Amino acid sequence: MRIHRRAFLGMAAAAPFVRAQRSQGGAQYPVPDVIRKLKPMTDGIQRITDEDRHARIAKAQSLMREHKIGALVLESGTSMFYFTGTRGVAGDRLFALVLPAKGDPAWVVPAAEGGRVHGDVRSWAEGGNPYQLVIQVLKDRGASGAVGIEERVRFAVFDGLRQEAPPLEFVSGDPVTVGCRVIKSPAEIALLQRANDVTIAAYKAAFSTLYDGMDQRELSAHIDAAYAALGFRGGAMVIFGKYTAFPHGSIQPQKLKEGDFVLVDDGCTVEGYQSDITRTVIFGQPTARQRQVWDLERKAQDAALAAAQVGATCESVDAAARKVITDAGFGPGYKVPGLPHRTGHGIGLDGHEWTYLVKGNKTRLQPGMCFSNEPTISIYGEFGVRLEDCMYITASGARMFTKQSPAIDQPFG
Repeated sequence: MRIHRRAFLGMAAAAPFVRAQRSQGGAQYPVPDVIRKLKPMTDGIQRITDEDRHARIAKAQSLMREHKIGALVLESGTSMFYFTGTRGVAGDRLFALVLPAKGDPAWVVPAAEGGRVHGDVRSWAEGGNPYQLVIQVLKDRGASGAVGIEERVRFAVFDGLRQEAPPLEFVSGDPVTVGCRVIKSPAEIALLQRANDVTIAAYKAAFSTLYDGMDQRELSAHIDAAYAALGFRGGAMVIFGKYTAFPHGSIQPQKLKEGDFVLVDDGCTVEGYQSDITRTVIFGQPTARQRQVWDLERKAQDAALAAAQVGATCESVDAAARKVITDAGFGPGYKVPGLPHRTGHGIGLDGHEWTYLVKGNKTRLQPGMCFSNEPTISIYGEFGVRLEDCMYITASGARMFTKQSPAIDQPFG
């Protein structure tokens, strides 16, 4: 899809609006027919099985024994979902999973929520002390060594546990959770691939609706509607013109006009697994300056992709992309104009997760790791360009989930 102003207007005219409405920021926007006609992409999804989750627990227990962690305590969130398929209940009442280094996991949940889980369930009534139940599970499982606390566990829970059992040693659970989750299985790669495919389909349909004078909320609403038509939940940050220089956008109202960059960033979720894709495209004819910076950004993304080899450090991937940008006179380092943030982040059940392509991270790449590849060039007062595709590491190097943007007026390969 080659993007220019006349094509935008022609595609919008060829896509009559229907009565269906989408709300964005309180406004109502008609859903274009090109989006309404999208077909669901829900067939053939490879789901995570109970056998997969049992294998994850076995790996976690092996890592606990290796790091002398007697048990891991988790609250509601993606790590709990990773091991059990249950997200739990977020709230002020403790809903926890105790994963011991040996033996079966146990749940400590409010009595009213006991029906949500199965296995060894220790429920507590209002006025009871759930932390005593956690300590009892540790005793029942003969847990020895430190107690690992998963990173999303609230401080109040950690504090309650250490007051209940002051002699216990509490440590970070990252060696276990990161050790398991940072390497994706083929089934996880397949789910991430589907999420990326869906995102590209949603973006393609929404980009065809651009027109002179469009506001950023309408394009965002069209992307929401496209995801819904494709059968998934998702959304996008939309930025026009000079506001594209801000990596996370602006709350200022924006109207699209000739010569603006259009930046769209975000993704959807498939069985919990996230996509994260950014496209920056010109609306109309680019200036020489815009074309030069866009092409430089694409070279930086290519450099990161080439550097992402098995055994390379995470920081070396960031350095490869950053060198392209600084050699062109931007920066140096993380200064603006230039690349103000890390080159990429891990991705999986969280949109941003371990580990990060950033200076100082000496973690070495392994097959199965997944990252965003998103160097950015921010020039405050002018514009910004970010190209983001996610990649996964194989024995022969990094592979993108999606085709990269080939040119400033072609957002899709």
